[in-house]
Formats: sequence, structure tokens, C-alpha cells
Amino acid sequence: MSTSSAPTLYPHYEEALQRAIQAMHDRTFYAHYPESPSGKIYGETANDDGIRAFEAQLGRPFAMPQSFDGWLVSSEESPFKNQPLGISYPMKQQAGEYVALAKQAFASWREVDVHARAGILMASLDRVKDRFYELAYATMHSTGQTFVMSFQASGPHANDRAIEAIALGLHEMTRFPQEEVEWVKPMGKFDIRMSKRYRNVPLGVGICVGCSTFPVWNTVPGIYANLITGNTVVVKPHPLSIYPIALVVRAIQEVLAEQGLDPHAVVLAPDTREAQITNELANHPDVKLIDFTGFNAYGDYLESIPGKVVFTEKAGVNSALLHSTIDLGTLANNLAFSVSMYSGQMCTCPQNIFIPQNGIQEGGETVSYGQVVEAITGAIRNIIQHPKMGGGVTGAIQNPATAERVDRARGQGKVLLESESFPYPDFPEARLVSPLVLEVDADQRDRYAAEWFGPIVMIIPVETFEAGLQAAKELAAEKGAISCSAYCTDPDMMDHIEATMAESFTPVSFNFTGMFWVNQNAGFSDFHVTGGNPAGNASLTDPLFVRKRFVMVGSRRFLG
Repeated sequence: MSTSSAPTLYPHYEEALQRAIQAMHDRTFYAHYPESPSGKIYGETANDDGIRAFEAQLGRPFAMPQSFDGWLVSSEESPFKNQPLGISYPMKQQAGEYVALAKQAFASWREVDVHARAGILMASLDRVKDRFYELAYATMHSTGQTFVMSFQASGPHANDRAIEAIALGLHEMTRFPQEEVEWVKPMGKFDIRMSKRYRNVPLGVGICVGCSTFPVWNTVPGIYANLITGNTVVVKPHPLSIYPIALVVRAIQEVLAEQGLDPHAVVLAPDTREAQITNELANHPDVKLIDFTGFNAYGDYLESIPGKVVFTEKAGVNSALLHSTIDLGTLANNLAFSVSMYSGQMCTCPQNIFIPQNGIQEGGETVSYGQVVEAITGAIRNIIQHPKMGGGVTGAIQNPATAERVDRARGQGKVLLESESFPYPDFPEARLVSPLVLEVDADQRDRYAAEWFGPIVMIIPVETFEAGLQAAKELAAEKGAISCSAYCTDPDMMDHIEATMAESFTPVSFNFTGMFWVNQNAGFSDFHVTGGNPAGNASLTDPLFVRKRFVMVGSRRFLG
């Protein structure tokens, strides 16, 4: 399709996109989609409709406008019900066939004007919005997230991250003139004149490799960054979490088809745990871009493949640093919630808590190390033992290997708070495990220098606060870190902490209390992962996240 004949939905979304661009420049609060799962916002019947749609999909083929040869029965299983979802997805016989479909669509998609692309992609997000509740239940029963987290992370928050990629892509692709420019160089008695034109040339086919715990939030930025810049995408979900991102892919395909475009500009490529196809896709010669979220070793491998532009969010060892506080109780409650939220299955969750052996300051008074530890473990215990809060905070363990990791971790230190299974009233079969809290000596660095993914917390008594700060900085530089939580009431020390952690390219969240936690990052304001340490080479969402997906090519015509 030529640019001149491209359909355009852009005028309908122009104001929203300009607000998003402005918010990214200002780094102030902006949300296009409200995060509350309220019937007043999304419709009084939306929740019931979502449940019905979810239940109707279980055990059945997932229909979508995509070429296929047969059906693949997924490995997905509900961590709440311990039952397979039984959904089958359209599949091709060979991994390369997914790439071929995307490559064929690339020929037409690349020619669509960037404003027209932006309108189409925004329309697809509105279609996703209409399925927020089904998406929430799909996420809940494939990842183990609680309903509210599933709704917010896979729905409004993911959609806003997608808009962020669209808006930034639109901004970067229109930053320089696309129309013909007359260039005149005065030469004294005469001028040299040229006509110059500039093209934004997309790289080609990309793949987006999803993770099992946040299959939408972590995947849509790469999908939409590729599509807005004129590339096409093969989406390779984690085999345990296909259903949520399949809903997003289908929405995009439906809008593309309605606009007379090849729906294979985005292609779902499902696989199973026993027969994964990521290596074949990543090494395919026609694949030029790779987006990946997951463990370090595989991310490192993808980054090593020659001839690819690779964007990774891997894993890190996140620290919490305790120096001083106004109120120990609010500190402990916030930190306890942070380590309990979704059972530590978040890449931003604190793992190592560094506490000076001589205690911390609370309102000018010294609180002993033992009192601080008791406050934190007591706050975790209160969450878990609360009849309504416990499972509603922790959710379920997505992968049995995570629960097994808790068992292995017990030998890494002195147990301060035992991990145990506990009931979830709504789902008696749910796989729930409370956080394990260990005390590990500061000189046993090998024990806390690795990521222990899941509900595992290591409290490390350090000789001085500065020793803990330096340890956190060195771990971030060596192993990577995505977040760092710090509690400090001294402004000069806060500046010192911030500057020190910045040397390892790690952001710091200071003195979080109440209803906001270090685990959370806000679209349009917070850069998720910096790309500067081993936790990942890319950031959601800075200009490089979209700029590296296309090349500006200029041509010159001599006029005399």
C-alpha cells in the first residue's frame, strides 16, 4: 500500500498522542486509561462479560485472523486452580513460516504513513480496552497474579506503556523533515542548490519474546515500538502465558484487517515447554530485531547473535538500604508489602536488605538492628496471616520451580521467618507460599550475590551503612539491578546514595510509605530498566528504544 492511499484514524487520536508526547517531555503524571477496575469507568457489565468470555475460551481453539496449519495445545495452567487451561492456538509447522508471514506483510506496512500507523495502533489499544476484564482473568489464571494486579498490569498500565512507545516513535520519526527541503550554499558570486529528501527506513522483521509472569506489560512496548516504526513483529509468548498476549495480538490483527492491511504485520508464534522455537526465530536471517524479557543467561545469548538489534530486560539483584526513617512502622509495612507483592515474582522486587549492625535512626533515636528486623518480619507476618490480605497480596506461584527454589534457599542463611503454604479462601487449590526471610552474613557474598527469584528475602547486617551502600552498588554493577529502595532522612546522605547508585546505573526510590511501592513504575515518567547495567541493555521507554528500529536515509538532487 502506498503512503498516499493509506487509511488514517490519526485525527481521532491526535490530541491523545500529543498529550502523551508532552507528558513524556515533562515526565509528569499522565494516564490515558484509568487503572481502577470500576464498572463506572468500563461498564457495569464489563466484569461479568469478561468472566463469561474467559470461561468460554477455556478448553477451546483461540480464533484469530492469522494463517495457520493446525492447532497447538498450550502448556498453560492456572496457578489458582492447578488445572490446565486447555486452550489451543493457531500454529505453523515450521518456525520460519511465522517469519515469512511477517516479512510478506512488511512490504506493505512499511509504506503506511507514520501518522496512519499511529492511528491504527491506537485503535487496536481501544479494542484491547474492550477486553480488559477477559485479559485480567487470562493473566490471573496463567501467571498467578491477583485479579487487581492482573487487571492493571495487563490492561491500563500495559496499554499506557504501548501508547508511550507509539507516541515516542511518532515523535522520533517526525523530528526531522520528511518533505522535500531546498538546500542553498552561498558561494560568493553564485549559489549551490540541492533538493534533499529524508526517509525513515525500518529494519524489517522483529521478534518479541515474552516472559511468563508479565506476559503483556513487558511485551507490548516492543510490539508497538516495532509497529510504529514500520517494522513487523513475530510475538513469541512464554509457553506458560500465551492467552493474555494472544488477546492483544488478535486485537491488532483485527484492526489491521478492517483497515485493508495485511493482519500478519503482527503474528503470534506459540510453542510448548517441550518444543520451544525461540532459537530458530532469533537466528532466522530475516529477523533483524529482538525484544526479550527473561533470565540473564538467555538474554546474554540473544545479545551475542551477530547481525541483530537486541533489546533486553533481564534480571538483577535489587537492594534495600536502611539508614534512617521518620517512622519504623511505616517503613516496615511498605517494605513488607514490596517483598510480598506477587510473591516476589517481579523484577523490581527487593531481595537484599542491608541494615547496619548498630541499627538505624528513627526520629533522632537509635533503633537496634534486632528491632528493625523484628519490625520487618512482623509486618510480613501480619500480611500473610491477614484472612483477606494474604493471598490478595501474594497471589499464586506461577511456576512450581519457584516454590522449589524457596526450599533450596533455606540453607543459604539463618531463617528469620519461615516460608509456608497458606490458604486462599477463593481458591483452595492455589499454589501459595509466604516469603522466606534469611539472615546472611555480609562476608558470605556468594549467597546473596545471585538473584533468588520468588518470595526470598535476605537481610544482611553490615558494619556500617556505607559498607551496605558500596555492596549494593557493586552488586548492581556486576549482577545488574532494576530497582533500589532507600530509607534516609538526611538530605546530604540521600544525595550521596543517589550519586553512588547512579555509578552502577541504578535508580533509587527514597522513603516510600503508604500506597506506593518500589516495585511500581509509571508510564510516561519512570524509565523501567536503565540499560546501563547487566539487568538489561534497554529502557522502557527512552528514545533509543524506538530510534534503533529505523535508519534515516537522505538523498540529494543537484539543482545547480
